[in-house]
Amino acid sequence: MPGYAVIGGQWGDEGKGKIIDFLAGRVDAVVRYGGGSNAGHTVVNDKGTFQLHMVPSGICWPGVAGIIGNGVVVDADVLLGELSELNSQGIDTSALYVSERAHVIMPYHVLLDELEEKARGDAAIGTTGRGVGPAYVDKTGRMGIRVGDLLDIEGTLRPRLEQALAFKNALITKVYEHEPLSIKDILDKCSEWAERLAPHIQATEQTIQDLLAQDKAVLLEGAQGTLLDIDHGSYPYVTSSSPSIGGACVGLGIPPQAISGVVGVFKAYSTRVGGGPMPSEIFGDTAEGLREIAHEYGTTTGRPRRIGWFDAVAARYSNQVNGMTGVVLTRLDILDGFPSVKVCVGYQVNGKAIDRFPSNTSLLAQCEPIYEEHPGWTEPTASATGISQIPANAMSYVRRIEELIGCPIQIISTGPSREETIEVTRVIP
Repeated sequence: MPGYAVIGGQWGDEGKGKIIDFLAGRVDAVVRYGGGSNAGHTVVNDKGTFQLHMVPSGICWPGVAGIIGNGVVVDADVLLGELSELNSQGIDTSALYVSERAHVIMPYHVLLDELEEKARGDAAIGTTGRGVGPAYVDKTGRMGIRVGDLLDIEGTLRPRLEQALAFKNALITKVYEHEPLSIKDILDKCSEWAERLAPHIQATEQTIQDLLAQDKAVLLEGAQGTLLDIDHGSYPYVTSSSPSIGGACVGLGIPPQAISGVVGVFKAYSTRVGGGPMPSEIFGDTAEGLREIAHEYGTTTGRPRRIGWFDAVAARYSNQVNGMTGVVLTRLDILDGFPSVKVCVGYQVNGKAIDRFPSNTSLLAQCEPIYEEHPGWTEPTASATGISQIPANAMSYVRRIEELIGCPIQIISTGPSREETIEVTRVIP
C-alpha cells in the first residue's frame, strides 16, 4: 500500500489535524515529516479536544503508529508534555516513534529565536518564538544536535554541545548582550529527555520503508502550508522547512514512487499569522465578524489570524507545486449566513492583470485582488454529512473553487469533529 500525503495548501491553519484524524483510522501509521512545535493541529473526537504540536494527529486511533520523521526538529519538552496529556486521557502512546536523525530544539535555539526577532524590529517575520528557525539553521550549518545523540551523552553529545554552546554564548553575550547559558543546565535537561524518550527513539526511515514494503498504508502529515515553504513561499515571510510534497521524501527517507496520493487542504477563505503579503486580506466588520465566528486565533501563538477571501491564484499555484490528486475544503460552515462571499480570481498591479502567484515578494505585496462575488446562503452547512444537505449556493461556491484550483474536491469539512465531514469521493481506497 503506498503513502498518502496531507498538505496545507495555504498559509497553514487549514484544518489538517482534523482531516488527518478523520483519515487515520484507515491506515497503519501517521508520519510527520517536517516543521516543529510551531505547528498546531487541533483534533476533536469522542476522547476530547487535543492541541497537538509535535505528536502526529492520528495518535487517537488504536493500532495506528505515530512517527516523527528525520525532517522534524523536536521540542522534547513539548513532545513529552503532549505524551503525558494523551496518556492521562487514556490514549496509548507506546507506538509513538521518533527518528534518531531528527534534530533537537535546544534551549539556545529558543532564546536566539526571541532575541533575533526582537532585533528585527519593524521587519520582524512573525515567528512563533519556538526555536524552530535557529534549529534548522544549525542543522544546515552542521552544528545541530540529533535525537540519537541524546542516547550517548558523554561520547557524542557533550563534545558536540560544548562546541555549539561556545559559539552560541559568544553570540548571545556579545551581539545581544544577554546572560550566557549554562552547559550543566543543558546537559541535565538532555539527560532527562534521554531517559524519558529512549523507548520511542529508533531508525524511523527503515520503519517507514518496512511498512510500505509490507503493503501497509501510511499517511504523511504535513505541517504549516505550501505558501510558507522555505523555497516556494513568500520569502522571507516563510517557515524554515518544506511543508510542500518535496519535503515529505527528504523528511522521511522515502522515494517519490511511494506516494500515490497528495491531498491539499484549503479553508473556504484565507487566513495568515505573522508578517508577509496576503493579497486577498480584508479588514473591518466583515473580517472581525469572521474571525470571531471561526475563533481564528493561532493554535501555537494565540495571535489573531489575518483574514481574507479565498485566493484562487495562490491555491492554483499550491496545486502546481504539489501535484495534488485531490482537495479538502474545510470550514465551509463558517461562511453560513453571509449575504455574499468573494473569491480572488486574479491580481492586478498598476492596472496590469497578473494570473500567476509572483515569486517576487515585493511584487506580491503590490498585488490587488480581482474578485468574483457569489451569493451567500442562509441554510446551514454546519454539521452536514452528505452533499444533499449542502445548500445550492454553497455547492455552487464549492464547485467554483474546485474549478479554479484545477483539482477535484474529495472532502468537505463542516465542523471540527470527525463526524462533521462529507467524503465526496474516497481518499484512501
